[in-house]
Amino acid sequence: MKKKIFGCMFVVLMASSCKKNPGEGGNTPTPPVVESVPLKSIATFPIAVAGSNGSFMTNATSSMILRRDFNGITFENEMKNNALVNSTGGYNFTAADAMVTAAQAANLQIHGHVLAWHSQAQGAYYRSILNAASPGGPNLVQNPGFENGNSNGFDNFSVFNTGNPAGSATITVGSGTDEVRSGNRSMKVINPTAYNTEQWRVQVATDPIPLTVGKQYQVSYWVKAATANGSIRLSTQPSPLYQADQNIGTNWQQVTWLITANEAQTRILFDMGRNSNTYFIDDVSVLELISAGGTSNNYATVDSLLKTTVQEIAGHFKGKVRGWDVINEMFADNPAGAIRNNTNTANAANDDIFVWSEYLGRDFGVKAFNYAAAADPAAKLFINDYNLEFSSAKLDSLIAYVAEIRSRGAKVDGIGTQMHVNINTSKTQIDNHFIKLAATGLLVHVSELDIGVNTSNATSLNFTPALENTQAEMYNYIITSYMRHVPKPQRYGVTIWGLLDNQSWRFGNGADYPLLYNPSGTKKKAYEAVLNALKSGL
Repeated sequence: MKKKIFGCMFVVLMASSCKKNPGEGGNTPTPPVVESVPLKSIATFPIAVAGSNGSFMTNATSSMILRRDFNGITFENEMKNNALVNSTGGYNFTAADAMVTAAQAANLQIHGHVLAWHSQAQGAYYRSILNAASPGGPNLVQNPGFENGNSNGFDNFSVFNTGNPAGSATITVGSGTDEVRSGNRSMKVINPTAYNTEQWRVQVATDPIPLTVGKQYQVSYWVKAATANGSIRLSTQPSPLYQADQNIGTNWQQVTWLITANEAQTRILFDMGRNSNTYFIDDVSVLELISAGGTSNNYATVDSLLKTTVQEIAGHFKGKVRGWDVINEMFADNPAGAIRNNTNTANAANDDIFVWSEYLGRDFGVKAFNYAAAADPAAKLFINDYNLEFSSAKLDSLIAYVAEIRSRGAKVDGIGTQMHVNINTSKTQIDNHFIKLAATGLLVHVSELDIGVNTSNATSLNFTPALENTQAEMYNYIITSYMRHVPKPQRYGVTIWGLLDNQSWRFGNGADYPLLYNPSGTKKKAYEAVLNALKSGL
């Protein structure tokens, strides 16, 4: 997954004015590595790779390599939120299911990635739920049930029109269980004439209602007709708004209408002249639409969204994955180690961003892990993050947070360290971060390993034999450090984040060559370096 890589502040440039292919242009060819031993045959822990629908399902070269040399797979994108959840909240598992079937057929262990991440999420959909306003506050209609008034009329309502000629329609008091929905009275309107498009010919209005111009309101009422095919609509004065004609049957039905106030004093009018019928109206309301708004007010809603999302996805793949990245990249870079919120997360308002911890705070982890454990009790559950080998502040915060949520009952089995590193990343920091991770007693997963060689952030790169040798040495060092500092029972495995260099998110049309195979599928020296580290017997 894409992110900044600190230490050398490497930034991948996804476009280049001068594309260079390995072995062509400025890239000096090197003899291919002829080592034919698969990594999986030597490793004492799962050795996996990130695969996509393209690299695993449709690219014959990389698909063959994956099956030949590795025994595990993490889907690069296909299990992420916006790959499974659509813009209206529905789920589509078709592509992921096809990859699961293919992985199982190839005897590849699957690591699930990811249940709750702020990026590549249906952020616009989730925020639409949070921002959805609901009617609330006091009913702004006086005498909403028509209980107050004399035997022929109602307080706070005025009869504007009674047909043509005037008086041909009757507005009176409804009574009895057949005519009243609640209380003792309703408004009964007898209209003997169909005026078609002159709905206003039979019309009753509320007193002026104080509204705030620009705010939205829900107007609601209950209505039924004596016979089928009734029709009614609402309108407003003095600046007219018109509801569509509503078909009214013989059973009580609630009709609602959303308006945006355009006058500070607004009358609501019942227009009943379209069809001849007898109408009974009761329980009128005008309520302001109030946005859920505010982080604290959204807590329960986001909790429900998280539960549904985690349990739908983890439940769907129950028994098919070895483990899950339950939470990914929960900690910010600035300030390092702070829990993410909308302020310290870049582009938090983007459609594909949703920062769960903005709303759930430190409860985010407890809830996410508990929901995942309930959905798939057998899966190993991980928290995953990047730059842990670079930022001791982030690493320490993550370790402390894991201890906190475990003390609160969360099932956390391990920590994933992504390790998108470079050839000049500090080896001392690499060692120290493995030592700290091992000290937790939890499983340790090198979850997204790749090693960049472009330390100058150039838009294209001459991948020289010297760079290839340096990269290979760093691959060997990291695998060796992992085995030296992480006890065998805690080694969940190593996942390389991609197969061919030109399939990497860091490739950038020749800007970097971070993986074990060149674009043609031949092994680089990095492959041999990983193999030799695995052979060390540590």
